[in-house]
Amino acid sequence: MTRVATRSMCAFLLLLAAGSALHQSPAAPAGAAAADDGIHKIKHVIVIMQENRSFDSYFGTFPGADGIAMRDGEPTACVPDPGTGECVRPYHDSNDEDTGGPHGAKAADRDIDGGKMDGFIAVMRQAAETGGCPTNIPTCVVKGHERSVMGYHTSAELPNYWTYARDFVLQDHMFEPVRSWSLPAHLYMVSEWAASCATIGDPMSCKPERTYFNPTDFPRDLFEPGSPQAPGRPDYPWTDLTYLLHARNVSWAYYVMDGFEPDCTNDQSSCRLRPQSARTPGIWNPLPSFTDVKHDGQLGNIKDTSRFFGDVRAGKLPAVAWLAPGNRYSEHPPGRISAGQDYVTGIVNAVMRSPYWNSTAIFLSWDDWGGFYDHVAPPDLNFFGYGLRVPGLVISAYARKGFIDHQMLSHDAYVKFIEDDFLNGERLDPKTDGRPDPRKNVAENAPQLGDLRNEFDFSQPPRPPVILPGGIGPPYKPGYTGEP
Repeated sequence: MTRVATRSMCAFLLLLAAGSALHQSPAAPAGAAAADDGIHKIKHVIVIMQENRSFDSYFGTFPGADGIAMRDGEPTACVPDPGTGECVRPYHDSNDEDTGGPHGAKAADRDIDGGKMDGFIAVMRQAAETGGCPTNIPTCVVKGHERSVMGYHTSAELPNYWTYARDFVLQDHMFEPVRSWSLPAHLYMVSEWAASCATIGDPMSCKPERTYFNPTDFPRDLFEPGSPQAPGRPDYPWTDLTYLLHARNVSWAYYVMDGFEPDCTNDQSSCRLRPQSARTPGIWNPLPSFTDVKHDGQLGNIKDTSRFFGDVRAGKLPAVAWLAPGNRYSEHPPGRISAGQDYVTGIVNAVMRSPYWNSTAIFLSWDDWGGFYDHVAPPDLNFFGYGLRVPGLVISAYARKGFIDHQMLSHDAYVKFIEDDFLNGERLDPKTDGRPDPRKNVAENAPQLGDLRNEFDFSQPPRPPVILPGGIGPPYKPGYTGEP
């Protein structure tokens, strides 16, 4: 190594050490958590949220997982097709693009069908008759593809995701935190709640209302570019996780890809697109509309995804980071799954190539099931219960190698881990913290929710990185999902 390179590396390591000191969590408040079991070796948590895939559609044939039941190599499950009177079994889908299915609250209820998990094709049949695609997305086709939601992929289509599952941790009972579509899932990711509020700016007027978050019921003026918008809308006045992080001097950032996101209407399988950026409130970027973020002067923490790579290189990675893709790289149907996998691989490779690898936990999941078949009924069948099962992966130098976690989890477990690590177990108190709201408790306190610490072995030396091919980084191609 040259003297210049040596000096540069030393400067980077000094900068990294200083940054890590700033990211240390404060002393535990009275009554807060618990013994240090090694969790504080994790100085950085990165949450990567992709789009619209069920567990069975990606890992249904992964060895050892709670996947699609087989007999003599053939799936035993059979879902009725009301259009033909036949039943349809899951099948291997080698295509890089998928149709997907309706994935709003009503579609979730019908797919689950009281726990029978047999409504997937019926929902697609209805979408085909009522118009499951917008006219300006030519790659979206529902009619004639009603059975496509029964397809599943294997390592042939998802080599890197399956490698991460083999080398690190696969979660086979990860459920969407709310039985609905993308927006409430992203609201839960940062605040543990999704609600409608009767009065702008008044959190005590908010109440959970899952039907409000059907795509057809959401106020159109929130997402119509150029349309008049009421002052302060969209409006999320309740307290989110960044309030506690900011109050306890824990650094955070929400990285959003400049490009487009889908804007679903009529419970469509795929959606027309609207612009997306760090400064544009949206379905995948809700934080600019949280009152706490604005009042705390934290809007600058919402950044373009290209800044993530710069922050990693410069030794400025925050303690907590969320990453939201653009439409092309999101895996949202009809997007190419290979493009999403390359995007995720680029993020993971960047961390693995940096000094951050030995102190980072990467949580990768998908926001909802996307209308695709899954055979496991959610644990709660009540109106506000968990949504359908989605894939989940944990990638870290301390992750247990080749471990399949069968605990019941939701994305709430990410918040729980962040609070246990950086806040010494302090939980958001909706009654007193920030802007009080009527929640009786927070979702990460649910007794059935598993603990992500079980997926780590902090007694082991840090494991070496697993650099995989195909990773991409900025500049990303903007544009429509499905374009080459």
